[in-house]
Amino acid sequence: MATKSFSPALHPVRCLILTPTRELAIQVEESVKTYGKHVPLRSFVVYGGVNINPQIEELRKGVEILVATPGRLLDLVGQRAVNLGKVQILVLDEADRMLDMGFIPDIKRIIALLPKAPMRQTLLFSATFSDEIRKLSAQFLDDPATVEVARRNTPAELVTQYLYHVEANRKRELLSHLVKRNAWSQVLVFTKTKHGANRLASQLQRDGINADAIHGNKSQSARIRALEDFKEGKVKVLVATDIAARGLDIEELPHVVNFDLSHIPEDYVHRIGRTGRAGSTGEAISLVCAEDRPLLAAIEKLIHRKIEVRSAEGFEPERRRESAQAGERAKQPESKARRQGEGRREAEGRREAEGRREAEGRKPRPEGRPPRERRQRDDERAPKYAASPAPTTSGNSGGMDFSKPYEPSPSAAATVEAAAEGPAGRKPSQPIPALFRRKAA
Repeated sequence: MATKSFSPALHPVRCLILTPTRELAIQVEESVKTYGKHVPLRSFVVYGGVNINPQIEELRKGVEILVATPGRLLDLVGQRAVNLGKVQILVLDEADRMLDMGFIPDIKRIIALLPKAPMRQTLLFSATFSDEIRKLSAQFLDDPATVEVARRNTPAELVTQYLYHVEANRKRELLSHLVKRNAWSQVLVFTKTKHGANRLASQLQRDGINADAIHGNKSQSARIRALEDFKEGKVKVLVATDIAARGLDIEELPHVVNFDLSHIPEDYVHRIGRTGRAGSTGEAISLVCAEDRPLLAAIEKLIHRKIEVRSAEGFEPERRRESAQAGERAKQPESKARRQGEGRREAEGRREAEGRREAEGRKPRPEGRPPRERRQRDDERAPKYAASPAPTTSGNSGGMDFSKPYEPSPSAAATVEAAAEGPAGRKPSQPIPALFRRKAA
């Protein structure tokens, strides 16, 4: 029972609510204050990214309902700023995310600090539950009961879902086109990376659209300011990673855009669940490129329905290919016509030349015979041969005609005779060829 005493011992933590993100923790604590306005129970929220000392001071005053993120809660336990020995109710909000492999070690450490069942009741809440998470939750629950208000993994019925097929490098251009053409005033856009969120927000600002980004790399004060500006309408487009996909309640948010499809199909259900809340209607738009087709198939398999496909004029990948092909086809007849025109001009030129020859009294040039000027050029290049027989002497023959029998010149004959009549018994230094020997008388 609640007490009005200011003693911390009389205000122990009775209900512990764990959330996966800081923004969701802040929102849950605001809801606790709203719903418990007339109940004398103290509530507080602790999360990382801010100074821990003010949180320690507040916990020392006594808190009965504590909303926390796992990491900061374990830091406070390590500094002995909070005692969880009297917790009666443990709530895991967005339980499927809390029980994934990233949070399991922290969750196990926290549960080890709590009273055992049946002194403690455990509640798990989530819009999606995979079979693996259900099996994992059996480690923390004792004979649990299941309450379902809708079919598993089903998006809100008031959300209209449709998609555009577009090339990856034109997604930003299409998003700006949709925002401006439809005069969207409040759009939550999801990307898969923090760097992608920053880049897209900057590009939208260059397009004249007031945009901001929210993701884990930003300081907590910057994240809170961006979210508040978006809720108040100061920012038209808020680009976010999946930290904004879980549980955030933005009143009457009309449009959610999946700029990048999530690799986890269940996250698609959580993303589009930011619109169409509390009886309001909303639209969920996905921009799908060729690389996103497998992710789209997994999402449609999860939600058991096909998402409606719409088209934006000038952005369809098929349309661009068809227009390019039509342009190629248009170019081909033009080239053929140009070639045909050149052939006609050449034929007309030949006919005009033949007409001039006939007028001058010359015979027309036979078909296929080259023009006279060309024949003259060819003749100049070709070697010319004399009509007389070719000479039988060469340039190095010294005027001798080798076609006749050999007759030595008078000087050569005298030289040979002198060599043959040399001193008796003396042989010539070199043998005399038979051709030059003197014939016997």
